[in-house]
Amino acid sequence: MDSINKNQPEENHQDLAGAPAVTKIQELVKQAPTCFLCTSITTNKKFETRPMAVQKVDDEGFLWFLSASDSAHNAEIAKDSAVQLLFQGSPHSDFLTLYGTATIGRDKAKIAELYQPIMKTWFTEGENDPRITTICVRPTQGYYWDTKHNRAIAFAKMVVGAITGKTLDDSIEGTLRV
Repeated sequence: MDSINKNQPEENHQDLAGAPAVTKIQELVKQAPTCFLCTSITTNKKFETRPMAVQKVDDEGFLWFLSASDSAHNAEIAKDSAVQLLFQGSPHSDFLTLYGTATIGRDKAKIAELYQPIMKTWFTEGENDPRITTICVRPTQGYYWDTKHNRAIAFAKMVVGAITGKTLDDSIEGTLRV
């Protein structure tokens, strides 16, 4: 794939699949643990979106959330399980979009694993609140935009590039297939 800027001296595109894709998802979600969960994305109507905190990304790349059984997004997922997740970890990197299938569950062991005391704000009866459900998103495809190194190196390259008039972008992007 061609770089947006033809003067880019470094490779800036890398598609990932399988375990490397899962690792990239885990890294990016660690930088941006809150995302926008978009539902009703295949209904040809206005899609719905709301912020959600990821509780866990497991070794298969599945993203886990806790949610209320009477929430609008649970009702929307019951009608259309296709979802999109949007993440932004910083103003300049750690961007991720994932498409996948969401399922709602009530597994008590999984709820216990994911539950944190601060969640009593939403689940007033605590971990055993009858309204608690899990949402598991199994990503099928995605795209990421990140830095190859760390933010300090990326910033230094931007400064040097601005001074010299050369494109010294430290970005990397590509598709994700889990």
